[in-house]
Amino acid sequence: MDVVGGIPHFERTMLEGTASVKLLCEIAAERGLLTDMHCDESDDPLSRHIETLAFEAQRLGLQGRVNGSHCTSMHSMDNYYVSKLLPLIAESGVSVIANPLINITLQGRHDTYPKRRGMTRVPELMAAGVNVAFGHDCVMDPWYGMGSGDMLEVAHMGLHVAQMTSQKGIRQCFDAVTTNAAKVMHLQGYGLESGCDASFVLLQARDAIEAIRLRANRLKVWKKGKLLAETPEVVASLTVANRPTKTAFFKVNQEF
Repeated sequence: MDVVGGIPHFERTMLEGTASVKLLCEIAAERGLLTDMHCDESDDPLSRHIETLAFEAQRLGLQGRVNGSHCTSMHSMDNYYVSKLLPLIAESGVSVIANPLINITLQGRHDTYPKRRGMTRVPELMAAGVNVAFGHDCVMDPWYGMGSGDMLEVAHMGLHVAQMTSQKGIRQCFDAVTTNAAKVMHLQGYGLESGCDASFVLLQARDAIEAIRLRANRLKVWKKGKLLAETPEVVASLTVANRPTKTAFFKVNQEF
């Protein structure tokens, strides 16, 4: 077993959900494992298992090894309670993974109008110092059949739902599907520095903002120094007077 998982909001009562978080965190602490809970994937503002998860992470010394996935009930919680909750999550070292595609599809489904957005409070969590990543969650299953495993699509949806369309916000969403996610997973050898394991994707884009905006073409994919896949550079043919007849979509000058 590599990771202890749980889904406390599926227990029959709130108290049993709380007990399950405590028990699972104790198992993770005893065995020295990471912990990832499907936590509060609900529109119910009283589903507050993330609070218990953060408390148990602190109590058991699990800082940096615990993650709460979804945490969508936070989008319906009152601001006073959240003002107490965010510091607790940050102090506990618990990461949060939002799943923009499935969160915006499933949450708020019982609402008429006004209709809630459904995703957790991404910019607020980031501002509080919490490590926030984006996941895909469902790819092709009964809950979501439109998935492609494309993390640029995830980042693109995430920045819209979280209203993070500033230059800084877009870059933060790129981090959410790269460095922040690697931190949650405790990936060893991650990055482009010397000595890393040379697993990376080369994008046909000038920067992170362009990569998300255009869902950039993936030119090459390497895994531990081995080239796994490659796609030709996208070139547009033009029939406009006094313009080049062909032009590359964008010159490649940055690696991610």
